[in-house]
Amino acid sequence: MQSVSRPAQAVVLHYRSRAVDPLRPLDVEDAELLRIISDPYTPVFLTVHAGGRRRYSYWQSFDTRTGRGSCYVALPTDACDILHSTGRITLGEPLVDPGRTIYRVRPAETLTAPQRLVRTTARAA
Repeated sequence: MQSVSRPAQAVVLHYRSRAVDPLRPLDVEDAELLRIISDPYTPVFLTVHAGGRRRYSYWQSFDTRTGRGSCYVALPTDACDILHSTGRITLGEPLVDPGRTIYRVRPAETLTAPQRLVRTTARAA
């Protein structure tokens, strides 16, 4: 894989129909996803394949206590997309391969309120 400085193709994201409010409290699923993404020892990546399929995943190292691990673990795409759309997670610089583009997923440093457009009308004096 090689890093490129030119803009990558646009990533089209589709979201579940639940309300998207960046300041809403996290539910249990979102809080667990954010905990995994925030762990510096568990780098999470978004892979966007050439056909448009997206997958958020991380490598789970082998756990001698449980005898499980040494595999990639997929995270729920819809829930991660909502965390991204609400500004709770960000995508890093793209790594472009012929068949896919990979982004590092990180927690957002700051959470901001959604911006609303305000319509103003000019008053005649």
